[in-house]
Amino acid sequence: MPSVFSLIINGDLPGHFVWSDDICVGFLSINPITDGHALVVPRAEVDQWTDITPDDAAHMMRVSHHIGTALKAVFSPERIGLMIAGFEVPHTHLHVLQLNDMSDMSFANAATTVDHAKLAGFAASIRQQLEVAGHQHVADAP
Repeated sequence: MPSVFSLIINGDLPGHFVWSDDICVGFLSINPITDGHALVVPRAEVDQWTDITPDDAAHMMRVSHHIGTALKAVFSPERIGLMIAGFEVPHTHLHVLQLNDMSDMSFANAATTVDHAKLAGFAASIRQQLEVAGHQHVADAP
């Protein structure tokens, strides 16, 4: 059975995409810890991040950097955080999020309801910043 992330990548479930290339995609979390909380997910369904190729891991780190830079421009936080946890969904994913406090990295603070209009607005702002930076793989707007 495909992971929930594969269903989002394939368009079977809705997603607020900000990045799309042949190796990975970036979309906003439906359970964000902070506004603009993005996930960078490989197209290949691989459970543990240490099982993806080193080249794909490096690529995903570059994409995370691009998205993090866009988050910084949109939200002006104190820091941009990056983490890999891997417990909720058995499909590798990197969390890229704005941080103003250490508690901003706690999944206990994740939203439990989805505001798709709010996520769509954040995604549009992030895509705009990625475009301004000249990136070629900004996801198409819905």
